[in-house]
Amino acid sequence: MSEQTIEIPRRESSILLAFKSLALLRESAVGMVGLAIILFWVLVAIFADLLAPFPPNATIMPLVMPGTEAPDGGMFLLGTDHIGRDILSRIMHGARQVLIYGPLATVCAYSVGIPMGLAAGYVGGLTDEILSFVANVILSFPVLVLYVIIIATIGASAVNIVVAVTFASAPGIMRIVRGLVLDLRSREYVFAAQTRGEPPWRIMAVEILPNARGPLIVDACLRLGYVIITIGVLGFLGLGLPPPDPDWGGMINETRQMAMAFPHMALFPCLAISSLVLGFNLLADGLREVSLRD
Repeated sequence: MSEQTIEIPRRESSILLAFKSLALLRESAVGMVGLAIILFWVLVAIFADLLAPFPPNATIMPLVMPGTEAPDGGMFLLGTDHIGRDILSRIMHGARQVLIYGPLATVCAYSVGIPMGLAAGYVGGLTDEILSFVANVILSFPVLVLYVIIIATIGASAVNIVVAVTFASAPGIMRIVRGLVLDLRSREYVFAAQTRGEPPWRIMAVEILPNARGPLIVDACLRLGYVIITIGVLGFLGLGLPPPDPDWGGMINETRQMAMAFPHMALFPCLAISSLVLGFNLLADGLREVSLRD
């Protein structure tokens, strides 16, 4: 009798896969535009202290229109708010808050959602029923209402925003991972690992999860855009990062009553949020386009 052999796909390191993904992304013009927008805001956040023309919380001249000359000879390129703080400087420093807590909240949500999805999809049975029930209960609440309830209960702070986003987003991630695992657990390389006697946690972490990375990376880019919008909405509702630290949503909230007479005070923070979200959405479209070509 001839022995049957099962071909096991060669694994590549995560670093090599990351370089390959970046190289393939060059083939997508949409993805490169999105990546350029994101890199622009990352550089602005890193070098905000050098690029900002004024301190973000300094009161200089209130209600100044864009392009007005400053008393010290500089210029308020985007004008000032009702207190006299330079809007451009506050947007630059506010980018730090968004690009720190947005990715942090997204990573925490995936750190909770991925193990839940792996366990539900691979183990199945009662584990799947319990985790799916919990996820469905949380997902039955309107997302914004859930955020408001959590923040209003535990208080507004950067850590609590991360907790709220993790609690509300993890069930959705869990359902995505569960669906991918249900498809991948019947593949030959999973059967080969089971035949070798590998433990379930190793099969889920080494054999299944790396092969589900494509859809998860695309979803992470889209979800990160949603999280940025969420941080902006919470700031607009007064439930975001506590003052006086610049917060794009908080900037809109503080100036909304004067937006008709001085539209620049709310317009430029809105454009900052929109441009960053657009960057992540375009990057997700580019990654999806590249994955379909592969």
